[in-house]
Parts: sequence; C-alpha cells; structure tokens
Amino acid sequence: MKSNNIEAAGYVIEMRSKRIGDFISLTDIAKYKTSENPGYVIQNWMRNRNTIRFLGLWESFHNPQFNYLEFEAIEKESGLNSFVLTPKRWIETTSAIGIISKQGRYASTLAHKDIAFEFASWISPEFKLYIIKDYQRLKSKDKNYTSLEWNLNRELSKINYHIHTDAIKDYLIPDNISNKAASFIYSDEADVLNVALFGKTAKMWRDENPDLKGNIRDHASIQQLIVLINLESMNSELIKLGWSQSERAARLNKMAIEQLTTLNKYDNKLLKGFNNESHQMLTSDD
Repeated sequence: MKSNNIEAAGYVIEMRSKRIGDFISLTDIAKYKTSENPGYVIQNWMRNRNTIRFLGLWESFHNPQFNYLEFEAIEKESGLNSFVLTPKRWIETTSAIGIISKQGRYASTLAHKDIAFEFASWISPEFKLYIIKDYQRLKSKDKNYTSLEWNLNRELSKINYHIHTDAIKDYLIPDNISNKAASFIYSDEADVLNVALFGKTAKMWRDENPDLKGNIRDHASIQQLIVLINLESMNSELIKLGWSQSERAARLNKMAIEQLTTLNKYDNKLLKGFNNESHQMLTSDD
C-alpha cells in the first residue's frame, strides 16, 4: 500500500492508497481540534445521527457485504444520550470498509477520502480546504510520475521493436520478397506478441475500439509494457533458434501470464500487508 503525507495548515496528515481509493487519517485531522485526545473527537463525530446516515449511505454504494440490519440498529440507538460509537465498533458490527481502525502502539483511524473530507468539514471548513488543496497537489504529482514512467517504458518498447524486426528480417523474410509481402510478415509477428500479451490482434482491438486514437500498445498498462519488452527480446531469440510460430506463441503466452502475475503480486503486496494489520474484514478487497 502506497503511503503519502498531506500537509495542511502546518499539520501532517497520513494518507494511504488502496484499491477502493485513498484513505486519510481521521486521527491526524482531529489533532487540528485537539492533539491530546483525537480519538474522542472522532467518537463525538460518529455519534451524530447525520454522520451515521452518511457512513451508511457511503457503504451502501461501495460495500456489498455491508450489514444493513446492524446499521439500522445503530441508527436507532444514536438518539439516546448514552449512545457511544467507536470506529472499532462500527467496523466490527456492520462489516464496514470505509473506515480502518489500526490498533496497538501507533493506533489511529483512517477513512476513505470521501469520509475524511466529510469529517474535516465538521472539524473546520477552512481546514478541509487546506487538506483538499494539498491532496490535489499529491495526486497531480503521482499522475505526472506515472505518465513519465509509462512514456519511458513505451519508448523502451519501441527501441526493442527494432531488435525484434531485425530478427524477423534476418530469419523469417525470404530474399527478393516484395515490400508488401514483407509487411504482412512483420504484422503477423507483431500480432503473435499482441495475442500472447493482450489476447487479441491489433485489428481485433481496433474493431472493438474505433473511437480510440493510437494502437493497442499505446493503451497498455505500465506492467504490460514491461512484459512486452521482455516478449520482444524472447521472440527474437526463439526466431533465431528456429522455433515455429505456433511453438513461440504458446511459449510467449505462458511467459506473459507468469510475468504479469508476478508484477501484479509485487504491486499489491504492501496493500495486503496493511489490510492484515488493520482489520480482517478488509481482506475481502484483495
């Protein structure tokens, strides 16, 4: 799970990203009101009936496992003076996923950004604006980095393409063949990689996406571009070894599956670790 810090009005607020969105520390936001007992600030907010209704509505949009019966019981109870609702109770009773309660020495409460911004409004509308402003700065920074990384991998793939086409030219294209016939061979070999990685040819992708600019590889993920570079190198070597196209296609497809699986596991391992640490019910997101 990726971690960043939001800086708002001199306060540092923890933020973590997971599959269902960014989670922001309610504990850190509450310190704007009091640094001594931020947990009590969160509890006071959660015992409000409007807050409970908002939390229930958010869960109904995002959580198919949400326990509506327990939610209704909590909502009815919220009218009593003795009513107390902690993040831990909310999570365990309703199977909520919008709030995470971290126990132990560094105990804290995090919530999905939708919920965190609502909490910040309750604390201070002005403070909320500071939080949103820096949140947007961080997301813009992440977007620019991701774009740079994608462009780098796309350029590497294009460079590797020449290694691939050289192997095709030297080992698969007969002498004295017409340029038109040669182009069919290049295209056919490119589709060997497309099918191995994307499960479809360039033409199939184009027929499915007539309104998109570019080609199938221009819309690949960073992980797919990394694997594509490896597939081009591997196919070049297999061509030199004299493997048939069907043999190469099977080997490349197996390689693509293995490498994409590995890359996805690497991307998600921090997410899984944080889920296990925070609360067992969040494992349903993995």
